[in-house]
Amino acid sequence: MIRTTSSTQLTIADFDWPFDTALDKHNRWVTLSECIPWDALAESYYQGFTANRGRPMKEARLVIGAVIIKHKLCLSDVETVQQIQENPYLQFFVGLPGYQSTEPFAASLFVEIRKRMGDAVFEGFHRAIIAAHEGQKPVTPEPPAPPAPSTASASVEPVLDSSQAMSSITSPEDTSPLAAPESSTTATDTPTHQGQLIVDATVVEQAIRFPTDLSLLNEAREFSEKIIDALCKNLNADAKPRTYRRKARSAYLAVAKQKRPGTNVLRRGLKQQLQYLRRNLGYIERLLAPIPQGTPLPLPRWLLYRYWVIQHLYQQQWHMFQSNTRRCDHRIVSIYPKGHKSQPYVRPIVRGKLGKAVEFGAKLSVSLTGDGLAHVDHLSWDAFNEGQDLIAQVDAYRARYGHYPEKVLADPLYGTRHNRDTLKQRGIHFAGKPLGRPKQQTDENREQLKQAKEQRRQDYLRRIPIEGKFGQGKRAYRLNDIRAKRANTAFAWINSIFLVMNLLILARIFFAPRKRWLAALLSAVRFAWQRAGLNPAAFLRPTADFASLAS
Repeated sequence: MIRTTSSTQLTIADFDWPFDTALDKHNRWVTLSECIPWDALAESYYQGFTANRGRPMKEARLVIGAVIIKHKLCLSDVETVQQIQENPYLQFFVGLPGYQSTEPFAASLFVEIRKRMGDAVFEGFHRAIIAAHEGQKPVTPEPPAPPAPSTASASVEPVLDSSQAMSSITSPEDTSPLAAPESSTTATDTPTHQGQLIVDATVVEQAIRFPTDLSLLNEAREFSEKIIDALCKNLNADAKPRTYRRKARSAYLAVAKQKRPGTNVLRRGLKQQLQYLRRNLGYIERLLAPIPQGTPLPLPRWLLYRYWVIQHLYQQQWHMFQSNTRRCDHRIVSIYPKGHKSQPYVRPIVRGKLGKAVEFGAKLSVSLTGDGLAHVDHLSWDAFNEGQDLIAQVDAYRARYGHYPEKVLADPLYGTRHNRDTLKQRGIHFAGKPLGRPKQQTDENREQLKQAKEQRRQDYLRRIPIEGKFGQGKRAYRLNDIRAKRANTAFAWINSIFLVMNLLILARIFFAPRKRWLAALLSAVRFAWQRAGLNPAAFLRPTADFASLAS
């Protein structure tokens, strides 16, 4: 059941505060809440829910606001709930009508929230932010005219009016960071190509221990021993099979404690753990053999899931040991991380970065607009060629904005012949080096080739903001330390971080015109006073007489 209240009905002055001190309306959480389209976000969050059936759910603003607070401050689930409980500004931000000393909800609800937030929900969030950015910008009031000069300066050169002085100043929309280039169409026509699209890929790492083959086999062996113990107890077996777990543990530690074990020592340790694990899996098959087919196995769900995982792990490790290789398809690298939650969906992704050739996590294909709004277009736990996502990203840009971008900025990996031909058919410029043999330089085309080379360099520099976006997410919001324990909750975790970064861009665009127009107004007034021969410093003195402003 959905219960919702319009977020436009709550202001900081109406917030029920039991103390005499008034809350600051310029607090960062108050100002951030003013530019967030809460009702549009709630509409996207409520899709798929029944409005008049089931248990009443929490308000959408409470849920979405808590997710924003969690990832903006990089808090755990428990700490986020406690911070909301203790901070009145955070309670106003999440939409509570007044201050309350109790927890707004249990911290475990975050898990269910992340399960609900799928691809369609975050796509709706992104479109709501785009709509707020495109059509709901605050109207900046006309700046007041500066005071007229005194009669003592009547013979001075005429003073420029403030509107004339401001006419040479660029509007806030044109001076916004990462401003998109102007459209090639006129203002009266509907633009078919406008803005720029920057695309790139990155890997966000899961919070798992660095995996080794020896440690994975040791953990699988320990799980097999737990399964044998549970089956013997539940099936009332006459005798428990001999597993030699102490000897297996000693054999593992004899290799693991060595600082730099040699190749022969490491292969001998792997062979021992493979043999122990193979024998334990055989014992499990014998214990399960008398159970009729179709009967539920006498194992808890979490242990039955790990039984399936360690069988696949054994097959992969045995294949690599026999072939003396270090790779296999869909390689499992996590079965027993901290928190006792298996993550077998995590895959090693080779990126070839300096200092970290292999990363363990999800690979993202991200697009960034000229205004700084980023969106995760493709997320996969397996490695993929991000160049194949370019056309889909361009189509998604058109679906969101109603037109194609004028220019696509990407690294050379995206510049395949198919992508270039498709973009050319749609009238989109791909900023990259042309394919084929370079043109021979002559006296006639030397200047033209020099300009083309300089243009490619400028386009390459314009692609840098997406690298900064990745750095912002990984440095400031822990995008490289995803701690969700499920594949779907990790998806929501990653997209929530991009949601927070987009909301900060929206807040900057929302409040930047006021700051820029104020600075422009002060510059215009100062310029007018200087042209009139006035002294602005004398006007700012509290005891200054207006008649004494003339220099």
